[in-house]
Amino acid sequence: MEPTPLVLAGARGHGRWHLENIRRLTAQGLVRLAGVCELTPLTAEELGASIGTPEQSADLADLVTRTGARIAIICTPIHTHADLALAAAGRGAHLLLEKPPAPSYAEFTRMTEGLDRLGTACQIGFQSLGSHALTAIRKLISDGAIGEVTGIGAGGAWARDEDYYTRAPWAGHRSLDGRDVIDGVLTNPLAHAVATALRIDGADRAEDITSIELELFRANDIEADDTSCVRLRTTGTDTTTITVAATLCAEQPGEPYVLIHGDRGRITFWYKLDRVLLERPGHEPETTDHPRTDLLENLVAHLRDGTELLVPPHRTGAFMRVVEAIRTAPDPVRLPADAWRTEPGIGAAPSAKRRIVPGIDRLVAAGAERLALYSELRAPWAAPPAEVPHT
Repeated sequence: MEPTPLVLAGARGHGRWHLENIRRLTAQGLVRLAGVCELTPLTAEELGASIGTPEQSADLADLVTRTGARIAIICTPIHTHADLALAAAGRGAHLLLEKPPAPSYAEFTRMTEGLDRLGTACQIGFQSLGSHALTAIRKLISDGAIGEVTGIGAGGAWARDEDYYTRAPWAGHRSLDGRDVIDGVLTNPLAHAVATALRIDGADRAEDITSIELELFRANDIEADDTSCVRLRTTGTDTTTITVAATLCAEQPGEPYVLIHGDRGRITFWYKLDRVLLERPGHEPETTDHPRTDLLENLVAHLRDGTELLVPPHRTGAFMRVVEAIRTAPDPVRLPADAWRTEPGIGAAPSAKRRIVPGIDRLVAAGAERLALYSELRAPWAAPPAEVPHT
């Protein structure tokens, strides 16, 4: 078949990853970059070799029309997702939409209903959900490898320099110019931890969530949260408790993971590595590495032969319930000055600085291990949890 023409909206920042992925798939003959949508056109150096000379425009809808693109990749600020998705879909493009799909449940609903009316295929960019490890984990659970599942925890202890929040006008904001953004640790940088835990539980649709408890904090000088935890209860054959503890103020940053607790063992999934560890009493630990299906490749296959999409919007409805709970929650609590310290940053700039919350790595690990919130772990700066009514 001829390569599938596509356009990329947002080619800088995280968009560079998409540009490299397009370059890889172009070499395989699967896609052709027909256009780039940026406010300032990419230079020849930014485009690089082996990707051709795509048309460039700041108008995504017009670019889709002029290029005849079948796919639009949208990697733009969170609060622009719904409008751009509908604009591209209205001109006939199918979508790979970066996560989070929208900054509110209302925007998510407006977008998905519009895409349904247009008959648009849409893939949400939770790359971890393309991991074949998920199938392996589900088989281990169904085979009784760890007995009955007693809960799912997830932990993410990452670090971001202070300039991470000045890289774009919307970064670290809950709203901007009257529009929701919700760029917090659970909704953006470590959103995969939430979405992956929900997918493993089989509770990724909006109706699968029965309760949400949140604790939102910030050490950095931002509106949004950078150190937070959430506890969910899901419904299905059995009720499951899912707890995710996350921070961007780690002392020693590490790989984020999902931890499936059973009454006869446990499974740890490092989702960025596609690595699974099975631990059971009386057995040697077993570690396995798994391949991953790229979400753009999966979308191309869907358009060509009807292959099932891995991350259609309705399979992110439960995650969007979490986004909505964070959006409507009280503003994150500012940590007192004695709860964090400043150290040299992890970036290349000599002047880079980052804020660290002492003891947060231990709290993140304990939250995933014990399915507990920071306040229950007696973090000195944590207030009791707020439960969000289910609607």
